[in-house]
Amino acid sequence: MSNPRRGEIWLVQLDPSRGQEIQKTRPAVVISSDLFSSIPMRIIIPVATWQPKFQNRPFMIPIQRTDDNGLDSDSAGNVLQVRSVTTERFVRCLGQVSSAVMQELLAGLIICVDYAPESDT
Repeated sequence: MSNPRRGEIWLVQLDPSRGQEIQKTRPAVVISSDLFSSIPMRIIIPVATWQPKFQNRPFMIPIQRTDDNGLDSDSAGNVLQVRSVTTERFVRCLGQVSSAVMQELLAGLIICVDYAPESDT
């Protein structure tokens, strides 16, 4: 049984999918807290190979290929496709994103859900 950790990139089996849901076995970044690692579910952001059209899509967060993250090419995290999946869908670990990339992914997620903390004033 795999134990994916926050910030790791794993190959994840996303099929079967429906409608516009992202599909195939593809890389995904684990964003769920390690506090819940005993539960065999993880919150992930799927990753797609970079395309120029992503430049104008605020939900597509650039991830440059590095030796540390194990991606084959420059890519993008699709924060609009965030989902929870069972750890049974995880195939193998590719690497890990930098803390800067993780912060960008989380910021993109905040944009997608239009979250703004209420001020006390």
